[in-house]
Amino acid sequence: MQNSFAQAQSSEAPSLMPDASDFGLGIDAAAAACLGSGLPEEAERHLRQAGLSYHRDEEALAHLQAAWQAAPGHAAVYIGLYRFYFYKNRLQEALDVARDCLKKAALDNGLPEDWRAAKATDANFGSFDAILPRFFLFTLKGYGYLNLRLGRLDEGRAAVEKLVELDPGDKLGGKVLLDVLERQANGDDD
Repeated sequence: MQNSFAQAQSSEAPSLMPDASDFGLGIDAAAAACLGSGLPEEAERHLRQAGLSYHRDEEALAHLQAAWQAAPGHAAVYIGLYRFYFYKNRLQEALDVARDCLKKAALDNGLPEDWRAAKATDANFGSFDAILPRFFLFTLKGYGYLNLRLGRLDEGRAAVEKLVELDPGDKLGGKVLLDVLERQANGDDD
């Protein structure tokens, strides 16, 4: 079952931020707005260095830790950590970061800390231009996807169903994940 999600989603592998270029490198204007201003130059430098040293795990993680120390709790650092763990296939660690980031995204949007309590009327989820709500949705998608990949189907399904509820126009592609779940339930793992 876990392989079905890996195969079905290879081109849909979720990043916490859709507009960021590759791991830790470069942040465009929309992403900067999503992340909020105030990323210290030192943290940005360490995020860039983490991206450049991505193939050397210990060095990249040292830069990510230094970025965290320079900007604890900043969304850009969460994203750097998430992407590092995700692309290294360290899915449990990526899930831990996604869980913390989801709480931050909820707080930044004035939503309940428990994502299950979010309602479509709580934020401007319908507008792709609403950066903070979009960040929450992408984070929820990553959280749901990782749970599915790790075999935690009930939690993953609940997160993806909440994503589809908050994004009925399916701008983030949550219905694809639900389709994979449905095919699995029907015994069609292809």
